[in-house]
Amino acid sequence: MASHSLTLPSSSPTFAPFSSHQILPPSLSTVRFPRPINTKPNHHSLRCSVSIEKEVPETERPFTFLRDSDDDSTHSSSTSVRARFEAMIRAAQDSVCEAIEAVESGPKFKEDVWSRPGGGGGISRVLQDGNVFEKAGVNVSVVYGVMPPEAYRAAKGSASSDQKPGPVPFFAAGVSSVLHPKNPFAPTLHFNYRYFETDAPKDVPGAPRQWWFGGGTDFTPAYIFEDDVKHFHTIQKQACDKFDPSFYPRFKKWCDDYFYIKEMLLKFSTECANSVVPAYIPIVEKRKDMEFTEQHKAWQQLRRGRYVEFNLVYDRGTTFGLKTGGRIESILVSLPLSARWEYDHKPEEGTEEWKLLDACINPKEWI
Repeated sequence: MASHSLTLPSSSPTFAPFSSHQILPPSLSTVRFPRPINTKPNHHSLRCSVSIEKEVPETERPFTFLRDSDDDSTHSSSTSVRARFEAMIRAAQDSVCEAIEAVESGPKFKEDVWSRPGGGGGISRVLQDGNVFEKAGVNVSVVYGVMPPEAYRAAKGSASSDQKPGPVPFFAAGVSSVLHPKNPFAPTLHFNYRYFETDAPKDVPGAPRQWWFGGGTDFTPAYIFEDDVKHFHTIQKQACDKFDPSFYPRFKKWCDDYFYIKEMLLKFSTECANSVVPAYIPIVEKRKDMEFTEQHKAWQQLRRGRYVEFNLVYDRGTTFGLKTGGRIESILVSLPLSARWEYDHKPEEGTEEWKLLDACINPKEWI
């Protein structure tokens, strides 16, 4: 999907980059966290079921979605990684929604709060048919669940074939957003930042607890404006440079096998989440009132068709959510209100539409 990607660290505590994005849809600028390096690629992990309780609607936002019954002080304390990450993603949701509503000058987000009987929950916010955005969704979730043995073996990678651990409790928290502007000259944006833990299987005493951070930011235009792409990359580079000047070039080239402590990753996730608004909103402000033709709109709809294809067929988060009993309304909020498909459509060489695809197939350095 991308001609340029920036890979960020993850894991428990070593890490490796995700595989590169598909050509469809084009995403010219990507900040992307990887999976843990000690996890061998195993696609049938998505085919494993996960035990997650049905959500219950709530009328008010709770102070926290963390369980009161967490008897481990490292989890329940306000200074724990779980608590600090929840605070970060909820603050990120607020800042992005406030920025979007400021651009909209009137329309507001609809909010749904939900919880699960065994602990956890989330806040889903959606704005549809606005002045600037056709659809904008910004969700946070904090969930607990139990992975079956197959999912644990797939995730662990190094488990021997004769090892048969029991169900593995897990904790996951994250913020996820997809923003679809009306104007075809304003790019779509997707970002998500997440934290994941697995406890040791109850019948495998002494097995280590595993954790990792993940996520990224994808910038997906229908038309290329080089100054927009440079702006987006520059803001992401500034976020990386606050930790190490080598992060941006390293992660962009799919670096792996580096070691970083948990505290560093939490702060890095926070910085990357905070970079979303300054990286994206100025571009929308610049492009939202540009005049466009029916041809421009039709091309945007075709690219959105490819976006839907990628999201439903290839995106790991969407596929995992659909196959594991996740909240459907929150999962599908990433889809645009409208899209278009044409058989074997190819833009004429040399056109602006062709230049977009060429930039995706033949990567370049933007800054």
